[in-house]
Amino acid sequence: MFETQISLIRIACYMLSKNRLRKLALKADRAGDITGRDQIVFDIVPKWARFVFSDVAKATVDIEGAEKIPADRAVVFIGNHQGNMDIPLLFGFVNKPMTFVAKAELGKIPLLADWMRLLQCTFIERKSPRKSIQAIHDAAEGVKKGYSQVIFPEGTRSKGGPHREFKAGSFKLAFMSGAPIVPFTIDGTWRIFEGKKKIQKGQHVKLIIHDPIETAGLSKEELAKIPQQVEHIVCAPLSEEKA
Repeated sequence: MFETQISLIRIACYMLSKNRLRKLALKADRAGDITGRDQIVFDIVPKWARFVFSDVAKATVDIEGAEKIPADRAVVFIGNHQGNMDIPLLFGFVNKPMTFVAKAELGKIPLLADWMRLLQCTFIERKSPRKSIQAIHDAAEGVKKGYSQVIFPEGTRSKGGPHREFKAGSFKLAFMSGAPIVPFTIDGTWRIFEGKKKIQKGQHVKLIIHDPIETAGLSKEELAKIPQQVEHIVCAPLSEEKA
């Protein structure tokens, strides 16, 4: 537990060390300098993610299929959710700027909240259906503006157990934006923290990027089949590896 506390202090200190850049990004945002803001944010966030994943957790990763990610447009990444280290894994090792829909409580954490807003994260209040729907609309508009999104349709971390059923409603963001879905499979992040409720250094993680699935121009019947299709694609490697 002591080592975990030290790790959290290191992460907090790293964030504090970037305070000048945070203020510059906030200033650019207030001035409407979107390009300037994004240049700072999408440089710092991947570096932070790699610091957390590689320097703090001492974890390693094998990535398969990175060349399949469309380079010329925003996408919606959809995959399984094993643990808290999924976000640092994706942000640090997938070479495409991205953001995600986060629970509203995260928007109240000092420092972190500023970076998340600058990253164009959308905060969702799950207890309010009206606000949840609006959040999905906002996130879809963000995709149309060029900000790729990450979605975990299980709704919670599997923590190394069997994957949860993919919620069809989680796919609305992709369908509304008309962006291609890029399925991904994560295997191993749960061992870094969720396995023993404390940082376990030196774990190995595998990240598989699958072929994109187009959503634009599809009928309602065709779209209705996608959640189950994506769930099968994402979870098949897990079944094979753990069989």
